[in-house]
Amino acid sequence: MVVGIHRKTYAKIDLNAIKHNIKVEKAQMTNEQNLFAVVKANAYGHGIVEVAKAAHEVGVDGYCVAIIDEALALRKAGLNELILVLGVNSFEYASLMAKNNISTAVGDIDFLKKAQVLLCEQKQRLSVHLALDTGMGRIGFRTQEALCEAVDFMKQHTSEFNFEGIFTHFSTADSGKKEAVNYYEQQINGFNELLSSIEELPKYVHVANSAASIWHKECGGNTIRFGITMYGLNPSGGELDIPTGFRPALSLLSEVVAIKKIKKGNSVGYGKTYTAKEDEWIATVPIGYADGWLRSMQGFKILIADNFCEIVGRVCMDQIMVRVPSKVLIGTTVTLIGRQEQKEIKAQDVADQAGTIHYEVICLISERVPRIY
Repeated sequence: MVVGIHRKTYAKIDLNAIKHNIKVEKAQMTNEQNLFAVVKANAYGHGIVEVAKAAHEVGVDGYCVAIIDEALALRKAGLNELILVLGVNSFEYASLMAKNNISTAVGDIDFLKKAQVLLCEQKQRLSVHLALDTGMGRIGFRTQEALCEAVDFMKQHTSEFNFEGIFTHFSTADSGKKEAVNYYEQQINGFNELLSSIEELPKYVHVANSAASIWHKECGGNTIRFGITMYGLNPSGGELDIPTGFRPALSLLSEVVAIKKIKKGNSVGYGKTYTAKEDEWIATVPIGYADGWLRSMQGFKILIADNFCEIVGRVCMDQIMVRVPSKVLIGTTVTLIGRQEQKEIKAQDVADQAGTIHYEVICLISERVPRIY
């Protein structure tokens, strides 16, 4: 992917906000708790290496990623803390992970048996976090029998495996609805029941994601996987109130590159979906769906010259057209996410327009959009 450094459309990342958010979270933790910074998916669109280095500066105990390549990028950047790959990995890469001191989630005995052969041949030891499926239905052991088989297998092969952690993931910790709370409690009970079958727990027991760390502090474990809230966003979207103190770290900005006055009856954009009802000023802004600004954002209002201005016509691949109340200068700043004077557009506002969640909004900002720190 080519990065658009010669176009003034960019994501501005406030690393101080990320460090501040980590400090806010750590202030609520006990001395016995650990914090893993979740930096998967290019740190939720914020830039994996830069965010990880910022987190390192304020003290985190490790990082969570989704794929091996993300972990390797962190190691290449010189980060030495624990790195846990949360996704499913092929046993073929056991040696690669062990060589680079990368921990891996494991949710089935088959991986352990096949990886053990390779690790034994290479005289390597792999750190493992056993995943427990308590209701997410994604990856992990579901029964005490299967879990005990995995634990016993690692005990028999301590030269190849370091049983470093055990975890689960909540499906509904970000909701206050009765059914969601009941399901969360069902998952907690299921996790504790599975844990009761293990004689000696590993160093890291992690159940709390951002949502659980905020609204379910009693969930247990000794480690928090700090994800969306590290970036200053509310895990529930807007359903539950988030404690004050967390600050959004990402702004999405561009500028006006063209301005024209169209006559009443003139149309704008592909498909002729917008027709002016009167003479209007139309500004063109260089961002489109190839940058992650979805076509569903037609009709959404963005900030230009401290005014909320409507996107008219279809969102193009590389550009949008916006109705402005009066002529504006070429080069006028456009805020698509973030603050302009006293007004603000939140990632959640964009998500509401697009019928999705703010996680997706920030993760979809493409590599073509440079991140400025």
